[in-house]
Amino acid sequence: MNDYDVIVKPLITEQSTHFANVKSAYSFEVNKRANKQQIKEAVERIYEVKVSKVRTANRQGKYRRKGRNMGQTSSWKKAVVFLEPDYHIDLF
Repeated sequence: MNDYDVIVKPLITEQSTHFANVKSAYSFEVNKRANKQQIKEAVERIYEVKVSKVRTANRQGKYRRKGRNMGQTSSWKKAVVFLEPDYHIDLF
């Protein structure tokens, strides 16, 4: 799997911005089939940083209603990547 296939997009929220400033932890939406080792290697190669640990979570899609029809949004995988103290990622 290509590095850019592993990392789908960075997640920019208030909480993720706070964790990036305080704990040097960055959140990404990743491919559902990617494991922690692939995520670590992809982030290190794309952003040229040193990763200390990776935490992952599978997020279930939410049920949504549009008129009379009920549907479900897609499920996705989230990864929180913790960096070594001397490194940071400029997402903006």
